[in-house]
Amino acid sequence: MNSARELLLESARELAGAAHVPSPCISVCRMDAATGWCEGCYRTLDEIAGWGMMADEDKRAVWRELVRRAEQP
Repeated sequence: MNSARELLLESARELAGAAHVPSPCISVCRMDAATGWCEGCYRTLDEIAGWGMMADEDKRAVWRELVRRAEQP
């Protein structure tokens, strides 16, 4: 079974050629108190709340940050 981290990184690789920037949500919606990130998608509450209003460029920037977060030990 893939972990949330593996699913996120796989989705990020597929994003490179996508015209539409999908949400990184994988329906594992629990916030980690230590990091402030969702345990499923690695977004902050502000990133989750603002996602629908973000331009694609901003969404891609969030995706890059999510990959960085997911790759942290």
